[in-house]
Amino acid sequence: MVERFLTQTSFTSQEDFIRNLHIRVPENFNFAYDVVDAYAAEQPDKLAMLWTNDHDEVHRFTFADIKRESDRTASWFRSLGIGKGDAVMLILKRRYEFWFSILALHKLGAVVIPATHLLTKKDIVYRCNMASIKAIVAAGESVITDHITAAMPESPTTKILISAGPEVPEGFLDFHRGIASAAPFERPEGVNTNDDIMMMYFTSGTTGEPKMVAHDFTYPLGHITTGLLWHNLHEGSLHLTIADTGWAKAAWGKLYGQWLAGATVFVYDHEKFTPADILHKIEQYHITSLCAPPTIYRFLIREDLTKYDLSSLEYCTTAGEALNGAVYDTFLRLTGIRLMEGFGQTETTLTLATFPWMASKPGSMGVPNPQYHIDLLTPDGRSAEDGEQGQIVIRTDGGKPLGLFKGYYRNEALTHEAWHDGIYYTGDVAWRDEDGYYWFVGRADDVIKSSGYRIGPFEVESALMTHPAVVECAITGVPDEIRGQVVKATIVLSAAYRDRADAALVKELQDHVKRVTAPYKYPRVVEFVDSLPKTISGKIRRTEIRKKC
Repeated sequence: MVERFLTQTSFTSQEDFIRNLHIRVPENFNFAYDVVDAYAAEQPDKLAMLWTNDHDEVHRFTFADIKRESDRTASWFRSLGIGKGDAVMLILKRRYEFWFSILALHKLGAVVIPATHLLTKKDIVYRCNMASIKAIVAAGESVITDHITAAMPESPTTKILISAGPEVPEGFLDFHRGIASAAPFERPEGVNTNDDIMMMYFTSGTTGEPKMVAHDFTYPLGHITTGLLWHNLHEGSLHLTIADTGWAKAAWGKLYGQWLAGATVFVYDHEKFTPADILHKIEQYHITSLCAPPTIYRFLIREDLTKYDLSSLEYCTTAGEALNGAVYDTFLRLTGIRLMEGFGQTETTLTLATFPWMASKPGSMGVPNPQYHIDLLTPDGRSAEDGEQGQIVIRTDGGKPLGLFKGYYRNEALTHEAWHDGIYYTGDVAWRDEDGYYWFVGRADDVIKSSGYRIGPFEVESALMTHPAVVECAITGVPDEIRGQVVKATIVLSAAYRDRADAALVKELQDHVKRVTAPYKYPRVVEFVDSLPKTISGKIRRTEIRKKC
């Protein structure tokens, strides 16, 4: 399938990749029709998705199955009045109805808004009104539907509520009963242009209210490099990305790039993450490819991996936060597999990565994806030299790259703040080594300036995380009359050290940081807390920690 969109599908070096990556974008491209339905016509029995849950229920969906169910869903949605340009929010966790629904909405030209099941009434009201959401399709669980019901009196644009079960509360339509009675579906005319909005994500920034990131219908093609080249997938791959469908990570790892590469998507619908369960699923279903944030790998390597047959694993990738070198080394020692890091944002597809033909450098984000013209800009606007910190930017003076967002929906001022004069500013700071590899420092607002040094939170956090006392930590800068700022560590201790939260442990941790990284980076202020303030997506809210200083 991917051959239809790439003039060259394999690469032997970064130079080859830069020179020969050319993605063809058809007119009025629609992933649901041009990829999923095309597979259903040409390889109807090809396995698209292997789905299981923590109750040992298993479903195997071929592309013919996915086409049939997405057609039925599209037909029923259309009968309810959902059509081109209508905003529909999906709160479906890892339920297989998510795939039926998102593809159905693509087929209708509607705007999909994936959302997490962790939303409260306030969050739902905000999203419904900001995006003029017309319908919500949700998992039928009271912890979700109660919040939706409570939000409706303050959400005047939302007219349709749909439950995928098992419960169908009052005021909700029954998803499965609805699609069972749906009329035959034919592709309508004029569903979309490439420039139409296909999907929006509400980002959970560490400051301010969530922003609406709008992507057009070419966005799935931007993930060819994600699935085919970074995940290194092929026709025989069974790929697991550990992510809820409410996050952009699901679009990265559970749908577009994977099916474009011809892989089968593995979905494990579970209520609670348990490392042993994940390892058991890898062994039981012979998963070949795994992508997860570094935090997940930290949990996995704490298990006794000798109890599991992980021989099916061919390739593992990681993103979502910077990778600690110690996690990389331990996973390699235990499995023989290198963790290949990648970087991107909700606003982009994969922008930096360690690709299969490259030597990996533990903790490095990798090198630029040639879809994007990446640069590092210093605070005075220069392109940073090797070894010099700068903000990661995407130069767009040659046009919008495939995969980059359209802008922040209904917020021109915020869009212009991040993207102006032919440059999109990611807000992330990094430095580049002499081999062209990029290394994460931190968010631009989080970099600490102390006695003339620029200190990134991640490098200090990484050092602290190698001490057994530290479960989680956040590094911030606090004002200091002499140094301008000094480094502060806010730390959640492991159970074994909670009774030792004293001055002696503070000094032990400070000395540990001095040994692991440059001594000037050690935290002069240390605070022990029970938990760290976080966004709904789990990002540490350093701005909240700073306010308490």
